[in-house]
Amino acid sequence: MRAEKKVLGELTLCYCVAPLEFRGKRHFLVASEKQHPCLLFDEQGVCVDQVWDGPGGTMTMVQLPGADGAFLATHRFYSPNDNKQASIVLCRWAEGTWQVRTLLDLPGVHRFDLLERGGVRYLIACTIKSDYEYKDDWRFPGKVWAAVLPDDLTDRPEDFRLEARVIAEGLTKNHGYSRHGCSGIVTAEEGVFRFTPPETPAGEWTCEKLLDQPTSDALLLDFDGDGAEELLTLSPFHGDTLTVFKRTPDGWQPVFTYEKKIEFAHAICAAVFGGRPMAIVGHRKGDRDLLAIRYDGGYRVELLDHDVGPANALSYELAGKTCILAANREINQIARYVLD
Repeated sequence: MRAEKKVLGELTLCYCVAPLEFRGKRHFLVASEKQHPCLLFDEQGVCVDQVWDGPGGTMTMVQLPGADGAFLATHRFYSPNDNKQASIVLCRWAEGTWQVRTLLDLPGVHRFDLLERGGVRYLIACTIKSDYEYKDDWRFPGKVWAAVLPDDLTDRPEDFRLEARVIAEGLTKNHGYSRHGCSGIVTAEEGVFRFTPPETPAGEWTCEKLLDQPTSDALLLDFDGDGAEELLTLSPFHGDTLTVFKRTPDGWQPVFTYEKKIEFAHAICAAVFGGRPMAIVGHRKGDRDLLAIRYDGGYRVELLDHDVGPANALSYELAGKTCILAANREINQIARYVLD
């Protein structure tokens, strides 16, 4: 596998990347972890606008389904030690400008998503911790919150706020999230969990524990094509170990562990290459590599780029090619990789 790299631009401590349909065309958002801008790129990789100057602290951005140029984002989550003012905001293009307003004040909110079941949309939001009194204070575990979304968020008055409730708590270092169908995969020191919305808004969310080990990030993918998904984990919190598990009658068992340590493993996303699923992983310390993990009679880890320190990445297809958009945080670089 070869990766043709193109540097799209620079953004100080670029962290979050997300797709956005805007004016009927595919675009991409890139935002900073600290008090820096959010930029908008077209699918060719050209920066076409600046969405906001600040406040930044953006861990997650998710398009509002069916709303052209509208998305939700986290603001003011600057680190696990600076997030008491964190919130989820609605950003939308209206009257010739980008407008931003707060939807939910939620200290510690790190990851969130929009899930749909039974024609109802839900917000699921994960707080990395519930409080802190000093640096690296993990005495107050994080929680998982949920809210029912109205049919149209964009027509709500300026003072409208979502009402969220706690659906799980006691999750220390509640860091990772990935979407799996209509469910969300959440990771913490206590393990890997799958959260599924209720059948009706009045019902209860279900929570299934998949793995009982400290985990920073995880995703489910059918790497080997046998119809059953494997579980890829990065562990422990901001850790250095990449493992693939397979479900057996005795539970999830490891079938592959990458022999190299990948210090401060962080970026993770699913991709498709040659018609087969694979995973993209990046780490922020040590060799600071961007890696592809796929199965070809056995598990293979291939180097896409070196010494760049990706914080997050996403995959998409352009002109029949698999593309990876990466926020190479440690060198303040936004890059696209076309795989061949």
